[in-house]
Amino acid sequence: MYPLKFEPFLRPMIWGGEKIAAYKGVETSVRSIGESWELSGVAGHESIVAEGPCKGVSLPELIDRYGAELVGKSNYERFGNEFPLLVKFIDAREDLSIQVHPDDRLAWERHRMHGKTEMWYVVSETGGASLRIGFDRRVDAETYAAAVADHTICDLLRDHPIAAGDVFFLPAGRVHSIGAGAFIAEIQQTSDLTYRIYDYDRPGPDGKPRELHTELAKEAIDYTVPDDYRTHYERIRNKDTELVACPYFTTHLCDATFSVLCDYSALDSFVVLIFVAGAGELVDSEGNRVAVRQGETVLIPASTRQVTLLPGHGGLRFLSSYIETPEE
Repeated sequence: MYPLKFEPFLRPMIWGGEKIAAYKGVETSVRSIGESWELSGVAGHESIVAEGPCKGVSLPELIDRYGAELVGKSNYERFGNEFPLLVKFIDAREDLSIQVHPDDRLAWERHRMHGKTEMWYVVSETGGASLRIGFDRRVDAETYAAAVADHTICDLLRDHPIAAGDVFFLPAGRVHSIGAGAFIAEIQQTSDLTYRIYDYDRPGPDGKPRELHTELAKEAIDYTVPDDYRTHYERIRNKDTELVACPYFTTHLCDATFSVLCDYSALDSFVVLIFVAGAGELVDSEGNRVAVRQGETVLIPASTRQVTLLPGHGGLRFLSSYIETPEE
């Protein structure tokens, strides 16, 4: 096996912008790209290998072919040929809807689907962008429903001004919205299940208001109010910094200015590398060499024990995400 790149799924959205193609260095006729699905096992949008001997092979087919060698023994036993993470870049030209995602229990009971816990890494922002995440005071289901009905739901949510490098963890049940001008990398469970709570009376592509799921969301929402919704971390150059560790994924950040050796020998998991700034080269333990740059995502097979990142002039910043083996 070798480090794998995949064809991105460039998804036009009514709120999408024009940053993604330039950021990724790709040419496309698609306009108003809201999302680039970098690595996906979502049914109907499974990623396709972009280059090398496996070019043209879908991600589920790849798992069928290589099994634990690709994803790790524990992940293969738990998820079969469904890849358990979805990785995206998101460009918000306008505010996204206020929304929430159900947890595993509720999603399975209602839809026979996975829930959706996710995290955001802010790549950049323009125009003083912010994110709405969580309530700013204690409310109950009735207060929430009344605020949606009278169009004051935004007044109940906490607004977070953002800067490049900011991180937010969003467990299933946390109400949220991405604000205009935000450009983020998102790592989440494999699920496209969203309850849209409020959409500013914005018309969809057909000119009609988009469907809302305010009643479905009522039971899915976590109404607790943490002291701080932001993930705080200390970035140390050329060292992995842990950002998030949860049952669904563990994610680190590395800001490399010189050669960095990443040792995965203790893991029973694939590793996803998401390059958010700079350019360079990746060399695995078998001697495979892959040029990498901002806007690219590379899947490192579980059978690969080590990779070395060689940053070019200006450095290389990347997220790495994998799934810890659950404790028995």
